[in-house]
Amino acid sequence: MEEKLYTIPLTEAFEADDECPFCYVERKIENDLLDFVLGSASSYMESDVRAMTDKEGFCRIHFKKMFDYGNTLGNGWILKTHYEQINYELKKQIKMFAPSKTSFIGKLKKKGEKEEKENPVAKWAKQRDKLCFICRRFNDTYSRYLDTFFHMYREGSMYSMIEKSKGFCLHHFGELCGMADTSLNGKQKEEFYPLLFNVMEHSMERVGEDVNWLVEKFDYKNKDADWKNSKDAVQRGMQKLRGGYPADTPHKKV
Repeated sequence: MEEKLYTIPLTEAFEADDECPFCYVERKIENDLLDFVLGSASSYMESDVRAMTDKEGFCRIHFKKMFDYGNTLGNGWILKTHYEQINYELKKQIKMFAPSKTSFIGKLKKKGEKEEKENPVAKWAKQRDKLCFICRRFNDTYSRYLDTFFHMYREGSMYSMIEKSKGFCLHHFGELCGMADTSLNGKQKEEFYPLLFNVMEHSMERVGEDVNWLVEKFDYKNKDADWKNSKDAVQRGMQKLRGGYPADTPHKKV
């Protein structure tokens, strides 16, 4: 298949020789979004962007990453108008709030059992907790990469990339297995699953052996032995099981 603009990032991820190309893609998307929100382009000063960040805010994980990014003024501007939005909503919720009366059946319920009606302020806070500007943009972009992966597979250019890869982390392996059911036809699935399973089995065994050798290296009998490929086995082993990059330093403003 002829390389197109939308296939280049996936091709680069496979060429990076990473333990999981989709972990590589995720990191790239997230770092790009942090750059977009707080970077030198100052998108946080654009009214349309601020309207979205005011409405959605950010989750706990992305607030931490935004803090680590290092743009104090940018974070301050984002928080300034986001607080105006939150305080407006909070006042509205408090004004409408009236404690619910416990029914006779409710009184008979054991302590800790849930009432039929959820506290409206608690419901609002819970819904707020699910919103995140970066998470939403991330999910939209990431889903397009998954679609592109299967498009490239159907077009014939992905088979050899998978075959030559180091496999995937278990998280992304599961995603690919799930999406293959609806993205590939019967004949394609007969080819895809054996390919994927074979790569994953060898990949997991390889990383497991690296971790085993790292442990063995701490035995005094092996102190002069070659480390082989085990020096970074802990972070690769963690990535393979859960995804992500445990050894990464925070992405900061350049």
